[in-house]
Amino acid sequence: MSRSTLKQRADRIVKDVGFSIIQFIERLMVRSSPHGDPTFFDTDDFLWTRILEDNWTVIREELDEVLAHREALPNFQDISEDQKALTTDDNWKTFFLYGFGFKAEKNCEIAPKTTEIVERIPGMKTAFFSILSPGKHIPAHRGPYKGVMRAHLGLKVPEENEKCRIRVGDDVRHWEEGEVMLFDDTHEHEVWNDTDETRVVLFLDVVRPFEPPVDTLNELLITLISYSPFVQNAKENQEQWEKRMEEAVA
Repeated sequence: MSRSTLKQRADRIVKDVGFSIIQFIERLMVRSSPHGDPTFFDTDDFLWTRILEDNWTVIREELDEVLAHREALPNFQDISEDQKALTTDDNWKTFFLYGFGFKAEKNCEIAPKTTEIVERIPGMKTAFFSILSPGKHIPAHRGPYKGVMRAHLGLKVPEENEKCRIRVGDDVRHWEEGEVMLFDDTHEHEVWNDTDETRVVLFLDVVRPFEPPVDTLNELLITLISYSPFVQNAKENQEQWEKRMEEAVA
């Protein structure tokens, strides 16, 4: 058996064991969450969402500059190989600024104002532009960990926005430009862009509040996850794509 095959098997075992442990801990988290276990959170309960909404046009300007080099952007599965279960085409592009706490330095230099804004969000762990092409469908799936909340800031939303939508659990909503959508991605969710226009959101994962001592446990687990094979492999892939993007905008 080759060394690479052994490494792949070892990585899979680590992921499987880790996922089982996380499922147990998530049950504790539901009982320790001051906001319960909703599909969508009320953004009025999180003042940091106003930072994003108040600055969305600034972020949109930098997004437009990034989209000028769209062909140089990686597909989501090019960064996170686990996403191949959801997407294998070229219709879900990304531009990472942060990934589970790791900063994409070169990309952040390309979008410095957006970087400064997301760095003001308390507990921000992941931030990137999520770019869906016309007609793209992301099948039903669930996120890996309940210790973070997922935020989407609408930046570029098709005119027929009711045809560009997300289902979380049994709740279906659509994006609005300049507005934040905040949800728990461990509930099954699914996305459709049934329009002939591109949809782009600023996609963030932010640490979810819990009562003590689960809040401390959550911080520890997020740190451990950041050093998992899942995140480390994505970090290596991102660094390679950053070099290509740097050359494209030079």
